Amino acid sequence: MNSLAGWLYRRAENVLAAMLAIMFFAFILQIIFRYLLNLPIGWTNEISSILWLWLVLWGAAFVLREEEEIRFDLIYAAAGPGMRRAMMLLTGGALLLLYGASLPAVADYVAFMKVEKSAYLKIRFDWLFSIYVIFVLAVLVRYIWLCWQALKGKAPQALDPTKAASGV
Repeated sequence: MNSLAGWLYRRAENVLAAMLAIMFFAFILQIIFRYLLNLPIGWTNEISSILWLWLVLWGAAFVLREEEEIRFDLIYAAAGPGMRRAMMLLTGGALLLLYGASLPAVADYVAFMKVEKSAYLKIRFDWLFSIYVIFVLAVLVRYIWLCWQALKGKAPQALDPTKAASGV
């Protein structure tokens, strides 16, 4: 099971890297066309904006690890294992409640957006914003798992200030 999870994690990173490469290429193309050829093209700006949205939410859903998430490090680092478990249950429960309550409205709104299309690429907005539904589902699954682990007695990983994180 761990090898499958590792393989899926690496593929999610590959998708993220591909999106970043395409976004960078579109950005460079936009500069070339606008400033060297004096021929501004709109689709490059649109694809960059779309990919930025997908990059952030895809990365947060599938690539960002739990210990890389933003937290109040001073409080979290000072807490013992029991307190970290309690913090996980409190924040995880709140996130499950909030994201779970918002999911039907989010899905309904994204489905409603099928009537709109992007200006240049003519991509339906429900396809563009579907990443948010995927993100919410991934967050729900992640925090169900983390809360389950905390309930079983496993405390979240203690903060190690000597180790460098990615800073994502």
